[in-house]
Amino acid sequence: MPAHFIHLRLHSEYSIVDGICRLDDAVAAAAADGQQALGLTDLGNTFGFIKFYGAARAKGVKPLLGADLYVTNPMDREAPHRVLLLAQNDQGYKNLCTLISRAWLTNSHKDRGEIKFEWFSEPAPPVGASTPATPLHHGLICLSGGPTGEVGQALLRGGEQALALAQEAAQRHHAVFADRFYLEVQRAGTPE
Repeated sequence: MPAHFIHLRLHSEYSIVDGICRLDDAVAAAAADGQQALGLTDLGNTFGFIKFYGAARAKGVKPLLGADLYVTNPMDREAPHRVLLLAQNDQGYKNLCTLISRAWLTNSHKDRGEIKFEWFSEPAPPVGASTPATPLHHGLICLSGGPTGEVGQALLRGGEQALALAQEAAQRHHAVFADRFYLEVQRAGTPE
């Protein structure tokens, strides 16, 4: 069976400042195009999940839930990195919601909630007495963030150290997410 295109980066009307796609229209277009799945990854929120999930299921499109998130840059608070997280399963969905809530409640900066990279290795809140503690990265697939991610930003700096910095960032992400970390390559028609 041939591989089919699946759009993993949809910013909808719920991304507020950088998305204009209406969920119903996006799902209808994906279904008309024969896409088997579609990922909703609004910027820093999960506001559209319920509407998207229902619309996608009604059209026979598998809904993939995720978010495009800011990650605090410890070297420059004014220039955060980005990652895209997709929920792989129920635990991933819960961890994604925990990370987003924690970002807005404890690490808000300039009208954006930012996660801290070290949070991925911290234990998720317990669900029940018999549930073993798992790190917050469990059940999440991490995409590198393209040119806005730590790897992409390192490469865009240029110079002799750019590749070494990019490799170091990729290795740090891989150490946490292992085979659930993917480097994004995008053709967006811009110089970077």
